[in-house]
Amino acid sequence: MQIHGGISAEDGGVRATWAEVRLGRLERNLEAIRKAVAPAGIMLVVKANAYGHGLVEVARALSPRTDCVGVAVLEEGIQLRRLGITAPILVLGGVWGDQIGSYLRHDLTLTASSVERLEQIDAVAGSMGLEAKVHLKIDTGMERVGVHWYSAARLQEAALRCAHVRVEGIFSHFANSDAPDLDDARRQLDRFQEVLRFYERRGLPMPVRHIANSAAVLRLPESHLDMVRPGILLYGVYPSPEVERTIAVEPALAWKSRVVYFKVVQPGHGVSYGSTWRPARMARVVTIPVGYGDGYFRAMSNRAEVIIRGKRYPQVGAVCMDQMMVNIGWDSAYNGDEVVLLGESGGERISVEDLARWAGTIPYEILTGINTRVPRVYVD
Repeated sequence: MQIHGGISAEDGGVRATWAEVRLGRLERNLEAIRKAVAPAGIMLVVKANAYGHGLVEVARALSPRTDCVGVAVLEEGIQLRRLGITAPILVLGGVWGDQIGSYLRHDLTLTASSVERLEQIDAVAGSMGLEAKVHLKIDTGMERVGVHWYSAARLQEAALRCAHVRVEGIFSHFANSDAPDLDDARRQLDRFQEVLRFYERRGLPMPVRHIANSAAVLRLPESHLDMVRPGILLYGVYPSPEVERTIAVEPALAWKSRVVYFKVVQPGHGVSYGSTWRPARMARVVTIPVGYGDGYFRAMSNRAEVIIRGKRYPQVGAVCMDQMMVNIGWDSAYNGDEVVLLGESGGERISVEDLARWAGTIPYEILTGINTRVPRVYVD
């Protein structure tokens, strides 16, 4: 078992709230995806602290088994390099002009999303006596980052003129591959395929092509191309209820805490800020040291449930920054008892989809919202 973040037992204790990450499950999820998409390669997407699972440990465990690593921002790439990750790393987000030198010094692959930025990358690489590795970003319908598909030839032609740039890949991103109707996703794929014909018409080598995110990995095999980018799917969560579960994966993260206080609350007495919950009859209420400062969203107040001693109980009153309360009725619980916020115990299960429903959000936000002050404990 490895603990990342927080204090260790040698420091006098371990925080009573932690996230438990099963690396073995991540490895099995990766192999299931690899088998389903072969011969396409796999980009290990570890942006946003590896979807809450821990950037460094996940990259260390899985990067040797994948073709490259994908991060969102420059700082994530630099952190991985400094910690010894040698795999190719693509920074998927936009590039500021004054950051280009840092990309090159740390051997990071840049996303080139406009002619102007590409020419700037070429100029900086030339001034440093280096060759920049880039992937061209094509906007086929997301309207976020990237040159529009109908203007992509300008970017592709500009790349041919660059003396200090090597185009290793070209990619786009689906906006609606997790929707019930796949017509929009197929339209985006058609647009991307038309952009790729630029290389065929000129008899040029084809860069590595990638567009498939988690939902497309599951539902659009024709989009797998040369490489896929499974994000949330790798971590054992399906991107939406509408998505067919054609690949079997298991959640790799459990979120746990402990009972730290027990009291009896009299009928009608308000609990927590605003007194938004009052028991109708005398109740035993326990305090759990987790709150919205840890990423347990305040929007879940009076809606969420937890598992204690194999039984589900309701969270009551407003979730505080660092603590929350749970009504255990007239059952028993003791200081130190384990509390499952996300995961399984005694035949009961609380899923990330449950937390997302209680918070009025999506599973992505739940996982990435678990604060870094919550220690990650690695098992398997």
